[in-house]
Amino acid sequence: MSGSPAGPPAPQYPIESVDRTLQVLTQLADRRELKLSEVRAHLGVGQSTAHRLMAMLVYRGFAVQDPDTRAYRPGPALFGIAAAAADSFDVARAVRPVLERLAEETGETVHLGVLSGTAVRYLDVVESPAALRVTGRVGRLTPAHATSLGKAMLATYDDDRVRELYAGRELRAQTPATIVDLDRLLAELGRTRARGWARNRGEMEPGVCSVGVGTEVAALGLRCGLSVATPAVRSTPAVERAHAGLLGAAVARLSGILA
Repeated sequence: MSGSPAGPPAPQYPIESVDRTLQVLTQLADRRELKLSEVRAHLGVGQSTAHRLMAMLVYRGFAVQDPDTRAYRPGPALFGIAAAAADSFDVARAVRPVLERLAEETGETVHLGVLSGTAVRYLDVVESPAALRVTGRVGRLTPAHATSLGKAMLATYDDDRVRELYAGRELRAQTPATIVDLDRLLAELGRTRARGWARNRGEMEPGVCSVGVGTEVAALGLRCGLSVATPAVRSTPAVERAHAGLLGAAVARLSGILA
């Protein structure tokens, strides 16, 4: 046979350096952490070759290196590819009924998004029928630190991973309420993990509040989630808690569909 049942046949003229790079990326996605010695052993190459390969992946953003352990982890460029893969899988169409039900339950605008590095990519929206409502953001990229959905998805990582994602990056203010200090963001993510949902009170747009819940979809190698966005005049702590409960159930259904 020309190829195995598990995939397409091997190319007639393979490029060894490209194949090695793709093998390492696959290992990073599967194992989430690699030491240089493990890269050498897996590829069967010398120290200098493995080091040059990993240095290029770090340079291009496909890997990050822990300054203490020197181990390598997936970089932000991989998350952008994961988001594109999610688009091709048509996540939005698969989970559309979940959004529609949540929008009906809350009467507010519901967004579906995925984490792409330190940004949220919005894949779908069901807008509130109310005259005063939050409008949709489908196709937009917004900074994760300034949105409830972004913070909810960031909270699925530990603090060390979040620090890696934001290494050398500025947390830019979108409004006077935006968190622009990494330590403050980490503290907010800690509160998000503790209560199970994230909040946004005018941090992305004045007069807009939202609640978000995120999850990891291991099968697709990405973080995704849902948010309910409400005009500030209708948002109260009681409304936030009610929306958070409905969001938790909706994200559980979403996870079941995408698993």
